[in-house]
Parts: sequence; structure tokens; C-alpha cells
Amino acid sequence: MGRRAGQGTAFDPGDVLMKIVVDAEKCQGHARCYALSPELFSVDDYGQSSVNGDGTVPTELEGKAELAIANCPEFAIAIVDD
Repeated sequence: MGRRAGQGTAFDPGDVLMKIVVDAEKCQGHARCYALSPELFSVDDYGQSSVNGDGTVPTELEGKAELAIANCPEFAIAIVDD
């Protein structure tokens, strides 16, 4: 396994970056993830969440991603392996 991004002196494409997904079937529209981390999530008019971009989390936002995961009452957000 590679090292986490941000360790060492230079970014290496082999670095391990966190990637998240939202399970649309589990999401009930509480939008807590968006409230905690609008940089990582979007919501529609009903509060249904989705990840921004492809779900890759910049190293500096990993704490916010983990906070969003911990605060989702439906357990709809997960970290995925690529």
C-alpha cells in the first residue's frame, strides 16, 4: 500500500487518497453531510446528497469527510477502495 498523500516531500500518483460515495437508496435527505462539508457534498431540492466530483477527498478535507460519515444517521456515506 502507498503512503498517504501529504507525507513525504512530493506527491506520488501511487499515494493512497480517500474516496467516498453516497448510497442514494440509503440517503433520506437529512443533508448533515452537506452542512458539515459543502466542499465534498451537494444536495438536491429534497436534501438528497451526492459527492462532488468523483468522490476523491483532498488530504486536507479527510477529517471533514470522516465527520460527515460519522454524522450520517442512515449510514449512507462510505469510504471505498479503488
